[in-house]
Amino acid sequence: MLNTLEYGSRTDLPDLLIVHGLYGSGRNWGAISKRMAQTRRVIAVDQRNHGASPWFDTHSYEDMAADLAEVIAAQDGPMDVLGHSMGGKAAMVLALTRPELVNRLVVADIAPVAYSHDQSQHIAAMKAVDLAKIEKRSDAMKALEAHVNEAALRSFFTQSLDIETKKWLLNLDVLEKEMPKIIGWPGTTGIYEGPTLFLSGAESDYVKSEHRATIRTLFPNARFAKIIGAGHWLHAEKPREFIQTLKAWLDAA
Repeated sequence: MLNTLEYGSRTDLPDLLIVHGLYGSGRNWGAISKRMAQTRRVIAVDQRNHGASPWFDTHSYEDMAADLAEVIAAQDGPMDVLGHSMGGKAAMVLALTRPELVNRLVVADIAPVAYSHDQSQHIAAMKAVDLAKIEKRSDAMKALEAHVNEAALRSFFTQSLDIETKKWLLNLDVLEKEMPKIIGWPGTTGIYEGPTLFLSGAESDYVKSEHRATIRTLFPNARFAKIIGAGHWLHAEKPREFIQTLKAWLDAA
């Protein structure tokens, strides 16, 4: 089963499952989880091939959705589910294939479509770091400068580096091999009729107006909202606005 981080205690509100994106972990969502745990129990997962979860030879959305279903079943589901980017696609496949496990769904800055932007260059950047020479996180940040221009991304990647063992907590070989599946969409059919929020960064182009017809076919009760001034990493860029919107949506009757 996936590694999980638990915050708060059960209340009258449904538990919330948080599903991170590519190269992330449940720990990345600690600040959001703690705030949401003031009123409900929160479970943040490490997805397969990430963090402290098991490594596998595959990384399809069917695999990820099955992993999430196992976590929810162990928690006596159903649960509210929030997924960002790759985690949002996994959450959508879960809702479409196991709708009885999902109470309310929040999809953060991703659509049920295939994308053309490959993320393999980041794998190459991480593989290029000579981990034998890394003694502290700042060393890894410095080593990544030659390959990753954005300081925020360098910081994000190094959160998945175990300095003590000098290993990435990411199954980089499998993620590279499975990248076409990760940036793609499995063509999952079905309909999830539960309340669904597609929450996007206003400065992101991941969820476009032309995606809405596809979204409404699969999620007929979908609603859309944008966070002003935020891009794809909307929860990190505008955490206060993200939490306010998330709480308002999940707490709605």
